[in-house]
Amino acid sequence: MNNLTVDRRSFQAFPYHLVEPSPWPILTSFALLTLTVSAVLYMHGFANGGTLLSLGFLLTAGGMTLWFRDIITEGTYLGNHTFEVRKGLTLGVALFIVSEVFAFLSVFWAYFHSSLAPTIELGNSWPPVGITPLDPFAIPLLNTILLLSSGAFITWAHHALIQGDRKGAIAGTFLTIVFALLFTGLQYVEYKQAGFTIADSVFGTVFFAATGLHGLHVIVGTIFILVGFLRIISYHLTDNHHLGFESAILYWHFVDVVWLFLFISVYWWGS
Repeated sequence: MNNLTVDRRSFQAFPYHLVEPSPWPILTSFALLTLTVSAVLYMHGFANGGTLLSLGFLLTAGGMTLWFRDIITEGTYLGNHTFEVRKGLTLGVALFIVSEVFAFLSVFWAYFHSSLAPTIELGNSWPPVGITPLDPFAIPLLNTILLLSSGAFITWAHHALIQGDRKGAIAGTFLTIVFALLFTGLQYVEYKQAGFTIADSVFGTVFFAATGLHGLHVIVGTIFILVGFLRIISYHLTDNHHLGFESAILYWHFVDVVWLFLFISVYWWGS
């Protein structure tokens, strides 16, 4: 008997990937539980709530990073992502974006429920009496230009990658990341300059809930695109092997579209 080891996958009669046992799903589950419980403790002023919240965040980020690392290894180095597997991953990303649509739909529902028929407690007006809204043609307009420009640059990077233009793909992705960071920084400045807080009537609550939720998605999308950028530099992605990068682009365009609705309804019409 020779010493050759036969890989059981060489006899696989179907195109699907049987995932190896992994510790990351259960770790991420407990990390998310820690993050959620500690967030509630922190918001209610319990001792060490902030420390537990930081720990939950680090555990969640670490678990997801290691989990995604294994997925990249399976797809890039082991060749486990067949055509059928990629179809399933694409469907999963599409369903994830649909769930995000409904998350924002709930926020917009709360906004229009309060703004279209303001109650007497709000002074029968929107914005409520005593609240000065932000100028939509200042930082919000600049952020709109930045975000739409970033969408154009990431589309350029995608087409450049498909056409084998490595420099164009790197340049377009890099500019997208720069514009995304500028957007996040300007939104922080906007929050610092706002004359109201999240506790100032329903206006402040829905404003910071809507823009804050979108800002969180911008940060996640930036990380998503940054990973794609590093993978392009590392020669992981080719003209026909860049599903993760395409998923990041779809997610980023979703973020762009949501911002347009936010700018028109919350910043411009709401002011």
